[in-house]
Amino acid sequence: MKRKFLLAFLAVVSATFIPLAATSQIAPDRPAKPEKSGPSYKWEAFAGYGYTSLNQVNQSENGLQGVNLSLTRNWGKYFGLTADGGYYAYTYDRANPGNPTVDMVLLGPVFRAKLFERVDGFARVLLGGEHTGISTAGWTAIPKLSFAGGAGGGLDYELNPRFALRLSGDDIASSFFAPVLPAGSDNACSATSGCSPHLRRNARAEFGVVYKF
Repeated sequence: MKRKFLLAFLAVVSATFIPLAATSQIAPDRPAKPEKSGPSYKWEAFAGYGYTSLNQVNQSENGLQGVNLSLTRNWGKYFGLTADGGYYAYTYDRANPGNPTVDMVLLGPVFRAKLFERVDGFARVLLGGEHTGISTAGWTAIPKLSFAGGAGGGLDYELNPRFALRLSGDDIASSFFAPVLPAGSDNACSATSGCSPHLRRNARAEFGVVYKF
């Protein structure tokens, strides 16, 4: 009687622990690996070649080449604030009347979007001031400093997490009267002759390198 009871007890114990042992042999699910993401940089600096047309100078035959610089502070992936500066003084093959130069400082928001794996697109609105200088004696540009602004955009091609190539363009409006005759001529304009500035739009293009930090 005792032997039967002992055998029955062992059978119950075995039936109880065998499922637990089988369960303990199943490997627990491994936690999912976090997705890899590149470093996030808040600032980016751009330096490169720049070009602007020269519609505010009468009889100009060429646009001007120069340098373009910008500094952008980013908030997240899609929005930033950029400060942009350009200096343009060099023609292609012949000088424009008065050998003018153009320099500008602009500021405004920039909006970004990922287009492809290595390509980002952006759009921006810039406002600020522009100066058209005439280097030949007796030439004037009215006013000396004009309110300027416009919209544009471009593409960034990522070389690595810190460096990218940028191609961009804008349409920048300003208001100047820049005569092509020396002051004192019959149809020349001076600051007191009543000649009024007119709104002109100039296409602008840049190509260069972006550094993120």
